[in-house]
Amino acid sequence: MSQLKVAASTFPFLYSHGGLDALKHLKSLGYDTYELMIFPPHCWPRELTVRDRKEYKAWLNGEGGHVSSFCYPLLDNNPNGVDRLMRAYTLDRYKEAIDFSAELECPYVVAIPGPVNSLINPPHQWMLDWFVEGMKELVAYAKGTGVQLLLENVPFTYLPTAKDMVDTAALIGPEVGVNFDVCNSAFIKEDPAEAIRMLGSLVKNVHISDSGYDDFKHAKLGTGMVEPGPAAKALNDIGYSGVTVLEIITDALAEGADPDGDIKASHDILAANGWAARS
Repeated sequence: MSQLKVAASTFPFLYSHGGLDALKHLKSLGYDTYELMIFPPHCWPRELTVRDRKEYKAWLNGEGGHVSSFCYPLLDNNPNGVDRLMRAYTLDRYKEAIDFSAELECPYVVAIPGPVNSLINPPHQWMLDWFVEGMKELVAYAKGTGVQLLLENVPFTYLPTAKDMVDTAALIGPEVGVNFDVCNSAFIKEDPAEAIRMLGSLVKNVHISDSGYDDFKHAKLGTGMVEPGPAAKALNDIGYSGVTVLEIITDALAEGADPDGDIKASHDILAANGWAARS
């Protein structure tokens, strides 16, 4: 069984660091592969100057670093919102992320179906049609850039399951893949290992963290119900060669928070279950 590769997310540093400073901080922890969050003021492509963009590229080249994926957490927008202007706004932000991803030679932009949280949600088919329409537009926009759109399984959306990812990817086209989140799958009481095997070659990127069932979190590993070992076995079974992103969400500005310690402790658990050890 080959050792799986590990990357680190800038998620804990959304408000404490700019995107480039967060990459530099993760480098100091021993990482050279990163998932960069697309979120203001952390890293918001529409507000980056030409100089800013060149600084990202120059630093990555100089340090031998690599942004393996961009992730856009969708707190203020919705690709399947009922307002067509919101859908258009969201797609425009994704297009900016695709452009910046191409500049940094990052292969993936993670696309999350929009949230549902009202007492009367729009009909499922409406939301699905809007999302598929939007993703097809983004696939066409990304053509020739070297950037691939990845769908993610997220509990608070209307497409939470691995089967939803398979079915929705089929509606969009063969150009899209899946960013599989182990914690999200476990939280909705799927079997993450079986979900990975079902998704097979659709899996291009992986997130891992931990949570209990009562309060949805992305905490350090070893604190909840996520079992890395079976997921590692399944990833090897499907011949997965991509990275597994430590998506540990511990707000660096919160009193008593220790994102560095949480990342290191989580990586050590991964290393005991089939992933490469940290530097």
